[in-house]
Amino acid sequence: MLYKYIYFDDIRTNVQYSLFSSYNKVDELHVIISLDQLNDTFCNQKDRLLFAEKRLNSVADFNNASLVFKRFFLSDAVNQELFIDKDPSCCISSIQQPPLNGTKIAVWLYYVKNVDVKHNDNTFFYEHNGYTHLWNLGMLSGENDSYCQTKNILENYTKILNTYNVNIKDNCVRTWFYVRDVDIQYMPMVVARREFFENNSMTKDSHFIASTGIGGVPASPKSIIQFGAYAIKGLKNGQQTYIKALSHLNPTHQYGVTFERGTIVHFGDRDHIVISGTASINNKGEVLHSYDIEKQTLRMWENVDALLKEANASFDEVMQIIVYLRDFADYAVVKKMFDDKFPQTPYLITLAPVCRPNWLIEMECVAVKKANNNFADF
Repeated sequence: MLYKYIYFDDIRTNVQYSLFSSYNKVDELHVIISLDQLNDTFCNQKDRLLFAEKRLNSVADFNNASLVFKRFFLSDAVNQELFIDKDPSCCISSIQQPPLNGTKIAVWLYYVKNVDVKHNDNTFFYEHNGYTHLWNLGMLSGENDSYCQTKNILENYTKILNTYNVNIKDNCVRTWFYVRDVDIQYMPMVVARREFFENNSMTKDSHFIASTGIGGVPASPKSIIQFGAYAIKGLKNGQQTYIKALSHLNPTHQYGVTFERGTIVHFGDRDHIVISGTASINNKGEVLHSYDIEKQTLRMWENVDALLKEANASFDEVMQIIVYLRDFADYAVVKKMFDDKFPQTPYLITLAPVCRPNWLIEMECVAVKKANNNFADF
């Protein structure tokens, strides 16, 4: 894994990126772009960020790289999303999860080399080596409560997948559920998801999907739930493995939720390891170290490390990290801890309440490691 950092001094912008290189030339890059605080307007900050993104086109590591998706983290989505330019060349979403360095916007970008990104309505996809990678981000429903909105969104997502002759059980690899007022609205979402999965033959005896369910405010005032998902057409039996780290974590169904702690997608030349939102919890489902941000962060890392080890990987293969904090006052402590532990890995810390009040912090990440599997290459 190659990690690099670029600072554009003239626009006071930070670019962290990771590069996974493969012999078959289908390289992957994850990028986090953030800004130094200049107390300027949102539009000026957005322009600085997008200017930095355009400059990446002249960086050698990005030669022949196609932008697959970009996710904006905003401080005031209902006002700011109006100024987010719609880029028809890639999948775009935005969510109110303010960057905690005091700026109004940051972005996570994902690039893949030597592929052509296409779109059909709001589905963005690229095809390579017998696979079709399908991205749907920023899906909303403006009707009723979080239970009904979750149900409607998942039903609509199923219809989208059906147009590509795939389904959520066999092909969906990763989901995100952003929940407005998570302390109140999270559990109805959980119930709707569980019922939907049961109706689609997804139970504790089969499997669920790697996921993050976290506080986040959609730009639409009527929307309680915002959903995103990644699916792959062309997967074979046994190509997905679900990781659990039972020495550290309990199965999620034991406390009524339905997601996998992590998923490995095995390609011929690499393993994609998706780690769901992970917090300070033990293998009995109990929150550990309530009210202690440092101890919760350490236990969270220990849990993620256990998941990675089950995938025969380590933090050295992690390409990006998103960190969610409940209390902005914990930012300075957490930033120093992450800077010390991950001096090169691209990461972003946002304000986003975790789904249980006693949890102060959560993280998700993506890792990629070289492999030699009996499946087609990525």
